[in-house]
Amino acid sequence: MNILAIGDVVGSIGCCFLREHLPALKKLKAVDLVIANGENSADGNGLTPRSVKYLLDSGVDVVTSGNHSFRRKESYETYETCEELLRPANYPDAAPGRGYCTVDLGRIQIGVINLMGVVYMESMESPFDCADRILAAGIPKITVVDFHAEATGEKRSLAWYLDGRVSAVFGTHTHVQTADECILPKGTGYLSDLGMTGPVNSVLGVKPELVIRKMKTKMPVRFDLADGDCHLDCALFSIDESTGKTLSIERLSIL
Repeated sequence: MNILAIGDVVGSIGCCFLREHLPALKKLKAVDLVIANGENSADGNGLTPRSVKYLLDSGVDVVTSGNHSFRRKESYETYETCEELLRPANYPDAAPGRGYCTVDLGRIQIGVINLMGVVYMESMESPFDCADRILAAGIPKITVVDFHAEATGEKRSLAWYLDGRVSAVFGTHTHVQTADECILPKGTGYLSDLGMTGPVNSVLGVKPELVIRKMKTKMPVRFDLADGDCHLDCALFSIDESTGKTLSIERLSIL
């Protein structure tokens, strides 16, 4: 079972680059399921019904999100009606949508859990407690977690906590791909951050001069997305269907 996890897709430029390269990548790597974090897929942060549909029509099977999940009010109904769109499960119950889904491929089911960190981020239910609650309700043998978090220590801690209980834990949010892919002792695959899908010459997708101005002046600055050449950061998790354990992890960056 090959699961491709794609780092934060940034704006329409990132969406278009994903659509251009994903079909060939799926064929080349014999991908069974594609998960992409789409919380920044709309220009100007957040996601919209249009950007979610674009990603799904481009070959993504499940769209996850994070701290920008509800930046756009027009997305609220989509969270309720689109089963392939997730928001972090540790949001309060009053939030639209769901944080977990099961994808039925016919021969096998795959669970996808979306969680958000609490270190240097919003105050939420503990991702550890939330994961326990979801797992206690019963999950497929193959289940992966998109952990949208800032702190590497929190990401690694959750992965070790879930080692042997889920197939893989991969981080999103920082937009910088890490080089620490590993398989933990009990078979859970791990990568601290998948990276991002968007403009190469940018600061996390934004025009560098705007971020520099913000950091130098501390004044409000509109963050416009950069343009030009793009890259698609992702990781391929090969998972044993009989055990649910990760067999290998291949980190990729498509230019």
